[in-house]
Amino acid sequence: MSYDLILFYGFAVVTIGAALGVILSRNPVHAALSLVLTFFTVACTWLLIKAEFLALALILVYVGAVMVLFLFVVMMLDIKVLPGREGFASYLPSGIAVAVIMLVEVLSLLGQGKMQEIGPAGDPAAAAGFSNTAWLGRVLFTDYVLAFEVAALILTVAIIAAVALTLRHRPNVRTQNPSEQAAVRASDRIRLVELPKQAKQEEPTP
Repeated sequence: MSYDLILFYGFAVVTIGAALGVILSRNPVHAALSLVLTFFTVACTWLLIKAEFLALALILVYVGAVMVLFLFVVMMLDIKVLPGREGFASYLPSGIAVAVIMLVEVLSLLGQGKMQEIGPAGDPAAAAGFSNTAWLGRVLFTDYVLAFEVAALILTVAIIAAVALTLRHRPNVRTQNPSEQAAVRASDRIRLVELPKQAKQEEPTP
């Protein structure tokens, strides 16, 4: 069994375990850490097949923004499952464990680069004479343009469905109406009142 195959099986086990942690974890912070580990391990798997652009894009876009996205969803859905006594220190062991696993994966990839070098025959981008990014763009917008457009359509429908599901009317909650805000007039909001003039009182003589 080659070193690449060992790394692939190891990354596959970590990815499946982290994905199950996202689904089965009852703590939102632990679920977010598991999701970060899932994305990072998938990026390491892409590095095995020399897809550096996809791996870096996954790390920068998803791993960099997943915490903000997760917190936004939690605040939007009003999920209150975290006890007030829990603080930063309670999540430190989970964060350290995720960081250690990421470090081990990076070191294993460095070892793979030293032990084995893949020639142009194993790299389709190098065999075609293009860089990894240029080859990916050519293949994506020529051979798989239909799948790319269908994926964009599915994502658009998913965004509209998410907004429609979360946009519900709640009692005793102040909401904004864009149509009323656009049709507002100054006379509806401002009223000028003319106060009567008062005569200046004379100062009493001592």
